[in-house]
Amino acid sequence: MESEKERYLHTTITSLNQTWISNVLLVGIVLFPLLGIMDYYATPENFARFALYRTVITLLLAVLFILNRQKTNLQYQHIIILSGIFLSACSIELMIFAHGGHQSTYYAGLNLVIIAVLGFIPIDFAVALFSVLIVYAVYLLPLLLFDKITDMPHFIENNAFLMATSTIALAWRLLSQQRLLNELSLQYDLDRERNNLIGYSAQLEDLVSERTKELHKSEQWHRLLFENSNDGIVVVDRNGIIVNANEKACEMHGFERATLIGTHIKLLSAADDREKSAERMNRLMNGDSLVFESMHNKKDGTPIYLEISSKGIIIDNELFIHSVYRDITEKKKLQEHLFQSQKMDSIGVLAGGIAHDFNNILTAILGHTDIVRRTAQLSDKATQSLGVIEDASRRANRMIAKLLGFARKSKLDIVPLKLNDVVYDTIKLVERLIDKNIEMSIELDSHLPFVEGDTNHIEQIVLNLIVNARDAMPKGGKINIKTSVIRVEPGMHNVPNYILSGDYVLLSVTDTGSGIPENILNKIFEPFFTTKERGKGTGLGLSMVYGAVKDHKGYITVASEVGRGTTFSIYLPAVTMEEIASRRQSLTPEGGSETLLVVDDDELILKSMNITLSDAGYKVFAMNDSISALNIFKKLPQEIQLVITDISMPKMDGRELIDQMKAVKPEVKIIAISGKMKHIADKDGIREIDGFMKKPFDAPYLLSVVRRILDMKTKTSPLYS
Repeated sequence: MESEKERYLHTTITSLNQTWISNVLLVGIVLFPLLGIMDYYATPENFARFALYRTVITLLLAVLFILNRQKTNLQYQHIIILSGIFLSACSIELMIFAHGGHQSTYYAGLNLVIIAVLGFIPIDFAVALFSVLIVYAVYLLPLLLFDKITDMPHFIENNAFLMATSTIALAWRLLSQQRLLNELSLQYDLDRERNNLIGYSAQLEDLVSERTKELHKSEQWHRLLFENSNDGIVVVDRNGIIVNANEKACEMHGFERATLIGTHIKLLSAADDREKSAERMNRLMNGDSLVFESMHNKKDGTPIYLEISSKGIIIDNELFIHSVYRDITEKKKLQEHLFQSQKMDSIGVLAGGIAHDFNNILTAILGHTDIVRRTAQLSDKATQSLGVIEDASRRANRMIAKLLGFARKSKLDIVPLKLNDVVYDTIKLVERLIDKNIEMSIELDSHLPFVEGDTNHIEQIVLNLIVNARDAMPKGGKINIKTSVIRVEPGMHNVPNYILSGDYVLLSVTDTGSGIPENILNKIFEPFFTTKERGKGTGLGLSMVYGAVKDHKGYITVASEVGRGTTFSIYLPAVTMEEIASRRQSLTPEGGSETLLVVDDDELILKSMNITLSDAGYKVFAMNDSISALNIFKKLPQEIQLVITDISMPKMDGRELIDQMKAVKPEVKIIAISGKMKHIADKDGIREIDGFMKKPFDAPYLLSVVRRILDMKTKTSPLYS
């Protein structure tokens, strides 16, 4: 039966064989093609043929390399070795025959095969001898059978050199194999002895551990529970002196343990919390257990909010107060952010309610103004007055949009605009917020192209950056606001490489304030991140700016140096007049002769839409309630080709009305209208509609959308406007 040691030797040698067979095959895969360079100079007439031989043997060696990795078995490895030797020798023999036969110097390649195999692969002597015989037979037998020996001295010299190489390699293999076996045997014995020593050592350690286990058990429990707690733990005596504190408590407050121990707990408590601390101490001394929130100060004065669980404990007949501190600073910040979000949501609800009724009024005003302009013979003064009414209505609409934008409930109303106008209007608005010790300078390029954007959101961007610059200069300074045109090209200096190539309008706001430290520069656009004092900032200003810039398909960069100021640069894509004209052309109002059903509970809006559509040639059924509208639709389903309906109506709202009409005539086209931001935000949830218009809208826009919806050949995705 094979001993454990013999199994170890067999397994180790098999593993070494596999590794070195792979290495030798890799050498052959590299050397056979590489030595083709020699062919080019030694026998150029045979270069092409030898290149073919070398390619074939390289591929065969690669196959053997793959096969060698598939299986770990000594007999299998011997087959791989002998196959590789035979194939290599045959390829070399073919080149010998083509290059002078018994006189060829290419027989030296056989010496390389013998050296590579016997010198590196740890095969036993029998396999090594068989390998040499294969090489020598492949060389000698074909020459004796098929080659005419004309240069006997040279032939004998080649054979002698080959036999000498084989003899030396066999001797080396025999000695190396014996040395390898001795080393492996010694390694096996050493491993056994080491394992025995490890076993004896483990037994001794177990014995020592068992004898001292009870002695150290209480100490280990104390250390693990006290030091490894995720919460801070502080123990004070009845006089409030800290007698012990774990690492977490020290880390929370920024003190070394040696500093804390022996000092009064008042060192950590905030001044406004010390009166309550005395009351809590009295209750704890009387046996109460308390859980409360408290504010402490770190070593650098930074406040930290803690949830503290305290209880009196008796050690050696002496009372101590054991307290567990949990840091809830982030929790408190999140609560503050939640309160801020709730306040803004309340504003959003209020603004949404105002928007619905107010936008209805504005829609009616704009609609009837357009009717008067088209139908009445007006004097120049009356025409100017109508223009004033329209401008006032649109300003009122922007006022509502600003309320909704502040509450983050509005969607972008993208229009072509002049950035300089928005910047100038914003500066006029914010001038009263800027201290007199801050100087503002403006450099506006008068040749700026248009940009596409939402006026309210861009105003908010400029406003936030100016206010941010002001706050960075409490002792005064200078704010510079500049606009310019820039063409971004790949590799431009001082322009980040993530900004796509193209024409941009560049807005920069520069201050001479305190600057932004490098360690927080990459955090300034994160929501709720602020360096301002508690209660003086929400941490939302720059995150709103970042989001608004991204919504406008622009980019924002910041450059700052502590003590010297900060520059925010905003890149907004420029648009040409040709692009603007092309987009406006798509809104050119057109009439028609189709039959439309218009539904809105607001009589003013209903009347203006009725007149506008009728004047454009459409046949209009105008209904002020959804029940009557549904009855009309059921009577004339084939005649009515388009329905325009408000969403918020009494009795039956627009959603239900749409579902009812679709049940009668699934292919009827629907345009939904609403002034509520909730409906705009949830427009994807209004099923089975072809278009959506936000109030207020004017007559040309109404006619343009109606015409586009009617001209849609197939239903793809709803057109939201």
